[in-house]
Amino acid sequence: MSIQLMQQAICYMEEHICENISYAEVAKSVHMSSYNFHRTFSFITGMTANEYIRNRRLTLAATELQTTDIAVIDVAYKYGYESPESFSKAFSRFHGVTPRQAKQKGTKLRLFNPLVIKIILEGGNVMDYRIEHRESQRFLALVKAFPNESINDDNDHSIPDFWTECFDKDLIGPMKSLRVEGKRDLYGLCSPVVDSDNYFHYGIGIMVDEDTDSTRLEQFLNNGYSIWETTPADYALFKCFCADGDCLGETWSKFYKEFVPQTGYTQTDDTDFEIYFENGESSLFCELWVPVKQISC
Repeated sequence: MSIQLMQQAICYMEEHICENISYAEVAKSVHMSSYNFHRTFSFITGMTANEYIRNRRLTLAATELQTTDIAVIDVAYKYGYESPESFSKAFSRFHGVTPRQAKQKGTKLRLFNPLVIKIILEGGNVMDYRIEHRESQRFLALVKAFPNESINDDNDHSIPDFWTECFDKDLIGPMKSLRVEGKRDLYGLCSPVVDSDNYFHYGIGIMVDEDTDSTRLEQFLNNGYSIWETTPADYALFKCFCADGDCLGETWSKFYKEFVPQTGYTQTDDTDFEIYFENGESSLFCELWVPVKQISC
């Protein structure tokens, strides 16, 4: 289902490539939230929707400059740039030459063709998972909003930096102390921001249940911590084994490229989360819990 929706999204982008579109509008065209669309598209294609739109526009612009007498300023405005200067900068970064140089015969330019998404089944590798239902849950968490475009961006370290900041400020240890020994697991919580097309919330927290000292919660809530509540949901659970965290991104990639196309499940907009165990299995980095629903045939 996700593969077909992403291909529909690409067709929509191609049809509206000269219009003022964003990934939020593309997401609406395939009836997905901006958050889930951005995450799905980036993990399946390896780029953001905005990158795709930009690369296609710069490719089409280059073709027009080489094959017609169109002026640089007209091409700039046609493909959504506010000025010839901003167009020239983007064009030069992408092609390695200026728009004026592109008009000269024999100038080498980059070609970025429309994407066609295909499912390739190979190897017979097994992706271990289990489906588990969770009732509503409560967490005490440190929460921050991040732009959707930071998802799956190799150059963006804002979430790891958030973890580092919270540890450096000694905000996590006191929170963990609310839990009984042996059950001081940490959760990385993630969900779209309500009423926003551009941001998602990420929280670092602990479970709030009978093993939590609830008498001290108010003290934390008065100092910038929040209660994060989830609704009942079915989850696909994956174990991520590695030392450096790369396995988490790899698991997300496999979720969209292998799990979703082959199982009949798709992700929902409920909270997904990672569990970092106080006493976990050897080499286990975390467990990834993704909210899912079965797709109707």
